[in-house]
Amino acid sequence: MKWLYVAAGIALFIKFLIMPNPIADTSDLSIVEAVVQDSGVPNAVSGIIFRNRLYDTIFEVIVFTLSIMGAQFLLANERPFCTIYRFTDQPSIVLAQLGATIAAIVGVELAIRGHLSPGGGFAAGVAGGTAIGLVAITSSSEWMESIYQRWHAATWEKVSVLVFIVLSVLTLAGVELPHGELGVLISGGAVPLLNILVAIKVALGSWAVVLIFIRYRGLL
Repeated sequence: MKWLYVAAGIALFIKFLIMPNPIADTSDLSIVEAVVQDSGVPNAVSGIIFRNRLYDTIFEVIVFTLSIMGAQFLLANERPFCTIYRFTDQPSIVLAQLGATIAAIVGVELAIRGHLSPGGGFAAGVAGGTAIGLVAITSSSEWMESIYQRWHAATWEKVSVLVFIVLSVLTLAGVELPHGELGVLISGGAVPLLNILVAIKVALGSWAVVLIFIRYRGLL
């Protein structure tokens, strides 16, 4: 059976070398311009993610949500760390807080203007999660937990997912908001809203995961 796999691999390799791949005639077609025109946003990547391939993006958000729930479920029966250490020297605290501030500002910028320039909801959420992680390594876990509970971050995370799914379903059904003028901040129909919702979801989900791993695994 092993030789059959080897023969199939060799045949496939020969096919790549001998048989040319068909090339479509795209002389009169600009895919980027078509995506920009259909989505109404200059960032063609955001147009593809939140319009042309929105069906895939919905399940990416759902998978991220299930990952967070899985982490909570798997570690729920473990004993929390008795003592959680954090950075206490002043230079590390200053650098971490400065980095958190910069990451948070970048996250907000990417979320709001991700449909106009490189960036988007996922990148904005990662920047926001990085800011939260930098604060977590220099602050007490009890304080981070109290802030998380006070602002009902878990509830806002779930609400952002539900609103994202509803707005995505409406978009897939053909109900679109006005695109507006190309290149301005309020444009692109539902794409900017989807960007912001994904950024909120990823940032708050990262916050939840950071708290879980600090509680049950300590500061790694």
